[in-house]
Amino acid sequence: MDSVSSDEVYQDQILPHVSRTFALTIPQLPEGLRTAVTCAYLLCRIADTIEDEPALSPPETLAFLQRFSAVLKGEGDVELLAQDIGPRLSDRTLATERDLVGNMARVIAVMQSLNEPQQVAIRRCVELMCYGMPRFQFSASVKGLARSSDLDDYCYYVAGVVGEMLTDLFCDYSPEIGRRRPALCAIAASFAQGLQMTNILKDVWEDRSRGACWLPQEVFTRYGVDLAEVAAEPCDPRFTAAFRELVGVAHAHLRNALDYTLLIPGKETGIRRFCLWAIGLAVLTLRKIEHNPCFTAGAQVKVTRSAVAMTRLLTNIAGHSDWMLRILFAQAARGLPVAGLPDLRRQRPGPLNPTDAVREPEHALRRSYGNSGS
Repeated sequence: MDSVSSDEVYQDQILPHVSRTFALTIPQLPEGLRTAVTCAYLLCRIADTIEDEPALSPPETLAFLQRFSAVLKGEGDVELLAQDIGPRLSDRTLATERDLVGNMARVIAVMQSLNEPQQVAIRRCVELMCYGMPRFQFSASVKGLARSSDLDDYCYYVAGVVGEMLTDLFCDYSPEIGRRRPALCAIAASFAQGLQMTNILKDVWEDRSRGACWLPQEVFTRYGVDLAEVAAEPCDPRFTAAFRELVGVAHAHLRNALDYTLLIPGKETGIRRFCLWAIGLAVLTLRKIEHNPCFTAGAQVKVTRSAVAMTRLLTNIAGHSDWMLRILFAQAARGLPVAGLPDLRRQRPGPLNPTDAVREPEHALRRSYGNSGS
């Protein structure tokens, strides 16, 4: 077995230990995409692991992320970087994540074996993540974010860039999908924001216990709520009213996610399943939040295994049919509030040149993402 094949085997072996969700969805993709998407996810997970390590000071986190971004471009010693990070990871970091960080050279070797468009897409994504995540982590507190546009920016850096990367990979894989690039790029970040906002809402109390809150204060101010003072119990009806408004925003983004998926040709059933399973679980999570607005832990609004199985079954059956998928989505989202969003199709011209994005990330962000405040 050559080294690249061995490194690909490592990717496949470590993936289920760092993400059960992606271990289920990535194998649904066609063979020509699986290796690239697995590699991309694992590189993003390495960046997340560095970012989340509580033993690192903010300047140390930033320095490590900058070095990680550099080795993706072939600058610096990747083995030395892994050796430097490894001893700094505390017991708060899972053993499998430490293993992944220690083997980052193997994942980067897989990336370097991909074609040039795939490499460019992956590097752009991870470099923007490494730039953007520290901006928010440095100032994270239970006071939340100031504005809805700050939440949009946060979601862009941690998820939207992934949506844009996947779009690039899908378009490179299929010329037919590539002809739909402008429409896909227009709502790729919105798709990702729907998934990310669902996670933020589900994990709100766990995040607060760690001293962070990603909710926008300006929404809660309209209801007379100070995020710095809220608690899971007793349940404050003003908080739940504001929270429901954000459920509506997440729902609106998930509607864009469905539109995105229906732009993928029906014959690409694997790509559609990859998208639909994530959308279905997110919508069902929002439903559980809507039905239990006074939840105090994410586990209380977690989708059951039977619901996961049913989502997979129904989306597999309906995967070829746009009208059936729209009916399934409408049924799953029944009763959810929905917010208005700007016309994202006009605001987002698509992914940028990666060099521009890294050189002028704030300017690049605004051109690529726009401001989709709720």
